[in-house]
Amino acid sequence: MVHVCNLLFSSAKKSVRRHFRGQFIDSLRLTIKGGHGGNGLPKYGGVGGQGGCVYFIAKEDVTLKKVSQKHETKRIMASSGEDSSKHRILGRRGMDVEVEVPPGVQILDDTGKVLGDLDKDGSTCLGAAGGIGGCTGTSFIGKPGESRTVTLDLKLIADIGLVGFPNAGKSTLLKAVSNASPKIASYPFTTIRPQIGMMQYEDFRTISVADLPGLIEGAHANVGMGHKFLKHIERTRLLLLMVDIFGFQLSQKHLKRNCLENVYALNKELEMYDDSLLDKPCVLLINKMDLEGSSDEYNKHKQHLHDLSLNVHNCPEEIRPTKLINFERVIPISARDEMRISDVKDEIRIVMDELVEKELEKKMEPTQRAKTMERIRERGPRIT
Repeated sequence: MVHVCNLLFSSAKKSVRRHFRGQFIDSLRLTIKGGHGGNGLPKYGGVGGQGGCVYFIAKEDVTLKKVSQKHETKRIMASSGEDSSKHRILGRRGMDVEVEVPPGVQILDDTGKVLGDLDKDGSTCLGAAGGIGGCTGTSFIGKPGESRTVTLDLKLIADIGLVGFPNAGKSTLLKAVSNASPKIASYPFTTIRPQIGMMQYEDFRTISVADLPGLIEGAHANVGMGHKFLKHIERTRLLLLMVDIFGFQLSQKHLKRNCLENVYALNKELEMYDDSLLDKPCVLLINKMDLEGSSDEYNKHKQHLHDLSLNVHNCPEEIRPTKLINFERVIPISARDEMRISDVKDEIRIVMDELVEKELEKKMEPTQRAKTMERIRERGPRIT
């Protein structure tokens, strides 16, 4: 009986390991080493070849999972430089190694120092330099290449970061607005890995949306998904906050907060992690408006949702933010019934276009700048 149980337990563990091996990877540690410099030749004053280097290069269609599979030992070494000889006084340089990584990867050493930030396709970073070849300055002895352990830390590059507490309906929304197929269920933490969907418009414009694992209070201090979640919104251009109209309660041990308090709590978590995130344009979605009593609940908080400063003094101290988010739009929706989903796409498009215009405006001549700002002002404020 014990033997049978052990076999079943072993099989279950292997199944779990196989399940997680197939999941999205956003962090990977590698040991890299540059090639050893070749020895010189004192008799003829020959110089050894320099050791090869290890470079990282950003390439589309590459994932950290593919990097891990390609380099199973997690050790990467460039080849050594050629020794000088009477047939070749100047030794040949060792072969470089190029490690292809996905755009959005930061290369960090063991101290946390950023060696490179590969945020564009084709951008490169030197990971480990090869040793110099033997010459008169080194007594003709080649030097070893650099050796270090690095962490490849992926931060997703998406136009929009979808932020909310567990079970707010983020995955349902992503499915409704894009071609993504995230897992959807009526319990918290359905999404445990980032999902990216593409919103497509009739004029062929596409806007990428990243659905990220649900926040919990304390995420700024790395509680729960913590930094594994928050780091992915650093590169997004717009934040899309989503809350359940009837609030959220993580467990019986936690307080239940209404939708307005949840907005303050999300605001607080973002502020504590990096308050510069609050400077990004932001749209607030109030979900599950198809449920009975949702309209009354929304009308109760509507004024404060549009202007968080009106009620911040009544917010519980532990979730009271110092720096408040300024919402570009507040839109009540039902992601499940796809109620006002077309409005969400349209409003996001407008906000994104305005953002691009403002970025271009900074580079314009004064006369062009004035015309652009006038065009934006003519649209007026949008209350939804």
